[in-house]
Amino acid sequence: MVAALGELTGSCAVQRMRSRMALDPTGRRLLRDRPLINTSTVNLQRLREMPKHTLGRAYVNFCDVESVGPDTRTPVKYMPEADEELKYVMLRYRQVHDMFHVLTGLGTSLEEEIAVKWFELAQTGLPMTLLSGVLGPLRLNSADRKLLFTQHVPWLVQCGANSKFLMNVYYEEIWEKSMDDVRKELGIFLPEGFVPQDKLIKD
Repeated sequence: MVAALGELTGSCAVQRMRSRMALDPTGRRLLRDRPLINTSTVNLQRLREMPKHTLGRAYVNFCDVESVGPDTRTPVKYMPEADEELKYVMLRYRQVHDMFHVLTGLGTSLEEEIAVKWFELAQTGLPMTLLSGVLGPLRLNSADRKLLFTQHVPWLVQCGANSKFLMNVYYEEIWEKSMDDVRKELGIFLPEGFVPQDKLIKD
C-alpha cells in the first residue's frame, strides 16, 4: 500500500529526479545501463569478505543485521507503462533506499526509518516521504519523538539538502571504497558523538 501510494503521488517528483540524473554524467550512465541491485547481480558473499571499513562490507552488514536485502523491494506497478525509464528511476530509488541507511549510519527502528524519510525528502521531494515524516512520529512515544525532531530531523534535512544527489551514485562501482571516503565525496556528515552502524562491524 505504501509503495503504491508512493508511485501514485510521486510522478512529478520522479520526473524531476530523472531530470537531475540526466544532467549528471554518472546519472546518464545509470539511465543508460539501468543496473539493478539484487542477489542476481550483487555477490553478497564477496561483500562479506571485504574489509570492514568498505562500503560493500557496510552494506551487506546492514542487510544481515537488519534482516533486509536487495530482493525485498516492491516492484514498480503504477508508473506510466510506456515510460520504462521513469519506472526504472522509481525502482532504482527503492533499491538504493538501504544505501541511505548505510550512508547515514542509521538502522531500521521506527524512529530511524522516519528519520531517513526526512533525508529522502530533502534528496528527492517525493510526497510519500513527507507523509511518512509527518504521520510516522505519531506512533512514537514522546521521548523518541522529541529526539527525532530535535536531533535527527535537523541533521538529516540539512545533510540531504547539501549532499550530492545520491541517485547519481553508481554504488556498484565503489563497493571497495572506504566509508569515510564515500561520505566525504558525497558530502554526508555525521553529528558529533554519533556512532554509525558501520563503525560497529566486528572482524
